[in-house]
Amino acid sequence: MNTLEQLKAYTTVVADTGDFAAMAQFMPQDATTNPSLILKAVQKPEYQPLFEAAVKAHASESVSDVMDHVLVAFGLEILKIVPGRVSTEVDARLSFDTQASLIKARRIIGLYAAQGIAKERILIKLAATWEGIQAAKVLEAEGIHTNLTLMFGLSQAVACADAGVTLISPFVGRIYDWYKKQTGIEYDAMKDQNDPGVESVKAIYNYYKKFGIKTEVMGASFRNIGQIQALAGCDLLTISPDLLAQLQELNQPLVEALNESDAQKSTAARIDMSESAFRLALNNEAMAIEKLSEGIRLFCIDTEKFATLIEQVRG
Repeated sequence: MNTLEQLKAYTTVVADTGDFAAMAQFMPQDATTNPSLILKAVQKPEYQPLFEAAVKAHASESVSDVMDHVLVAFGLEILKIVPGRVSTEVDARLSFDTQASLIKARRIIGLYAAQGIAKERILIKLAATWEGIQAAKVLEAEGIHTNLTLMFGLSQAVACADAGVTLISPFVGRIYDWYKKQTGIEYDAMKDQNDPGVESVKAIYNYYKKFGIKTEVMGASFRNIGQIQALAGCDLLTISPDLLAQLQELNQPLVEALNESDAQKSTAARIDMSESAFRLALNNEAMAIEKLSEGIRLFCIDTEKFATLIEQVRG
């Protein structure tokens, strides 16, 4: 049994890509995308027909609305491959606007519904800003499931738990990148067990399981398979095709690293997270506030590039 198959015994494996042709060979349960991944996908020759058809079919609509149609078109193709859910992201430019995020999220769900897709198969992806988390709280109350992304610390995770979100995506690799740049250390999750990205996800997982929080934890943004192996047992892990391939080719025994029984032994204390407490905690953690801001900024840049491509096709 290869390492990927072993991982699936402990953890739900999710494909982190907009390239649905590439994900088929790994048979993931779910799939997740983001603006950068979709931007890459629509520029590939094999996806040009799908992209152009979606744009031209809705050419009279606003660029923002056409973008929704493209995202849903890709989501529909992905749902033909995965048996579970697909995450579709709300425009990153709305990350600090709760009401606009709600309107966009409901529209995306409506577009899927028009194609016969039940909302249970969709996760609306939102940035884990205070405004994004409050939008998720409203959506969850309406029966629309959410995936809170760009997560870099426990304060965000606690606020998401309080909001009752379905799933969170803490970013292992981007946390690793920040600390590597600051310290110059090449962290090895399997040897030193001090990879800061891995440790962040472990802290969130242990907190959730200790206090019986139902929100699922999905580690994301991996830089190497060691980080993935060190989080075996996490609820879900979303993994890029290249790292999935490495795991598939590896025949190395895998040990469960996280489980609910061990989490119960955690010394974590329950945290009260009001809006002011959230903003202060996030502000006081340099890595978290810097990476959240950077992540939104980069997604906004790719969203603008995406919009430009749509305008070029639409003419």
